[in-house]
Amino acid sequence: MSGVLNTVDQRTNLVGENRLELLLFSLNSRQIFAINVFKVKEVIKLPPLTKMPGSHYHITGVASLRGESVPVIDLRSAIGFPPSTLESPEENLIITEYNRSTQGFLVGQVRNIINTAWTEIQPPPTSAGRANYLTAITQIKEGDEKKIVEIIDVEKVLAEIIDYDVSISEGVLDEELASEMVGRTILIVDDSSTARNQVKGTLSQLGLNIIECRDGLEALRLLKGWCDEGKAVADELLMMITDAEMPEMDGYKLTHEVRTDDRMSALHVVLNTSLSGSFNEAMVKKVGCDRFISKFQPDLLVEVAQERLRGVLSK
Repeated sequence: MSGVLNTVDQRTNLVGENRLELLLFSLNSRQIFAINVFKVKEVIKLPPLTKMPGSHYHITGVASLRGESVPVIDLRSAIGFPPSTLESPEENLIITEYNRSTQGFLVGQVRNIINTAWTEIQPPPTSAGRANYLTAITQIKEGDEKKIVEIIDVEKVLAEIIDYDVSISEGVLDEELASEMVGRTILIVDDSSTARNQVKGTLSQLGLNIIECRDGLEALRLLKGWCDEGKAVADELLMMITDAEMPEMDGYKLTHEVRTDDRMSALHVVLNTSLSGSFNEAMVKKVGCDRFISKFQPDLLVEVAQERLRGVLSK
């Protein structure tokens, strides 16, 4: 399977075209799950694990990979299934990079990689409830049968294991800007409710109004609706903070649509994503984002908002 991932760097052009590739796997059940290939560093057979006394109950242990200690999360138990037994010969470890950290997810059989369009990715049904661990679903065809693929909300899984503090460090807030910040509006676009709440919890401390959209298409429709009403989007919003991967329309495509519409092209756009690396810096320049932030950094979010406000006030 590691050979399948060797060409990941050659696939970066997919993102700018509103496409993605998903790594499919099972959790020792008939259901098919997936995560974005761009977050996967490698897939390996389960190595020996070292137990960590006092660690979170979803952390099975630590794997030593080329001198790096990587926490291993039992994805089965993390999303509500019975814990893994560590005895199945089909158990694999998916090594990922999220939010500037490396972790391993213990899964069952790793199936294959599929290439699809974000337009084929749909939000989970509302009947699934708020407690589900999915950001989206899609379908694949196997023979004459169509099968559901469930895309894991990894950010929610991690947030329940790692304590992401939304407090702002002393000295970050610019007291001279405090009164000017109150009442201004920011649009947050992210398919993960956990990620939206993290950003909202941080920026609402500044007195900012927050509007939320669950994907790029929903955000674009909102912005175009404002334009059709004669509103100046750049005046309505201090900025838009968008994720990269989202159902129906990703953040890169959303930014491209904003930049090519003269009615909203002046909108300040910040890409806030758990996808990291120089690849994102290149994509930011390609589609015209104003800033790139790797999740989750409360102080940096505040600094970016204040920097943007200073630019607005200086005009």
